[in-house]
Amino acid sequence: GAMATMYDEELLDYFRIEYGRNLLQLQRKLRQAEEDSLSPFIRLQEKKKEAKLMRKALEAKKEEFKERMKAVACRWQDLHTQEAELKTHMEKSLRIEDDRMRDQALKKRAEEREKTIQKEFELLRARRELEVLRNNHEKLYNKVQKYSIFKKYLEDVVKISQFEDIQEVISSYKTLLRVHKDLEQSQRRHKEMSQQARVFLDQYTEEKEAEILHYKNKLVELQQCFDQAKEDTQFWETCWADIQKTSTKTTLELGTIRMAILNLFQCANRQMKAKLNVPVDDSHGQLNMIQQLIQDLADISMEGKEDMQDRQRAATPTGHANVRGSARVGRGGQRAPERL
Repeated sequence: GAMATMYDEELLDYFRIEYGRNLLQLQRKLRQAEEDSLSPFIRLQEKKKEAKLMRKALEAKKEEFKERMKAVACRWQDLHTQEAELKTHMEKSLRIEDDRMRDQALKKRAEEREKTIQKEFELLRARRELEVLRNNHEKLYNKVQKYSIFKKYLEDVVKISQFEDIQEVISSYKTLLRVHKDLEQSQRRHKEMSQQARVFLDQYTEEKEAEILHYKNKLVELQQCFDQAKEDTQFWETCWADIQKTSTKTTLELGTIRMAILNLFQCANRQMKAKLNVPVDDSHGQLNMIQQLIQDLADISMEGKEDMQDRQRAATPTGHANVRGSARVGRGGQRAPERL
C-alpha cells in the first residue's frame, strides 16, 4: 500500500513537471502560430499535428517514467532484501557474540575450577610427601641412634691402630670392598669363560663323535661293498673259468669239424679226380664245394634212376608174359590156361 501511494505521488509530480516544462511552451507556440496563420484550415491542421506530436511525446515520457519507476521498484525491493539480510546477519552476529562470551565465561570458570582442584591436589601431595619425609627422618634418626655404637667402636679402632681418623678407616674399608668386588667380577668372568669353553668343548666333542660315527657307518658300508665285490669277483672268476672251458671245448669241436670237412673235401677231390683251388683254412668254401658235389651226385643218381625206369618201361610187355606163363603152371606140374 505504501509503495503504491508513493508511486502515484511520484507519477503526479512527474506529469506536473513535464506539463509545466513542455506543454506550456507548446501552447505558446500554438497561440503564436494561430496569430501568424492566415488560413483557419491550415491552423487547424497544424494544431492537430502539434497535438499528435504532443500526444506521442507524452506517451514516450509516460513509458520512460514507467521504466524508471520499475527500476526504482526493483531497487527498492533489493534494498528491502539487503535490509532483511543485514538484520538477520546482525541478529546472528549478536547471537554468536553472546555464545562466544558465554563460552569464554564457562571456559574461564572451568579453568579456575581446574586450577583450584590442581592446587588442592598439589597441597595434598605436598602433605603426603611431608609425612613421608617425617617418617624417613624418624627412621634415620633411629638408625643413627642404633648405629652410634659403631662410631664408638671406630674411635676405639683408630686409637689402637695406625689410622689417624675414622674417615681413613672408612676409605680403607671402601678400597677393600672395591678390590673384593673386582676380584668377584674377575672370578665371575673366569667362571663364565670356563663354562663357555666347556660348552664349546662339549659341542666339539659331539661334532667329532657324530663325525666318527658317520665314518664308522661309511666304513661298514664300504666293507659290505668290498665283501660283495669279493663275492662278485669269485662268481665272475668261476663264470670266466666256465667260459674258458666252454671256449676250449668249442675250439676243439670246431677244429674237429674243420678236420672232418677238410678230410671230406679231400676225399671228394680224390673221388672227382679234380684239383679244386680252395684254401685249406677256408672251411666255408670247402663246405660249398662239397655241397655242390653232393648236388651233382644227386643229379647224376636221378638221371640214372630215370634211365633205368625208361628201360624197365621198354621191357615191360615181355616181362608180363613170362610172369603170366609161369602163373599158368598149376600145382602138380599142370600148366594153367593162358589168358589173352
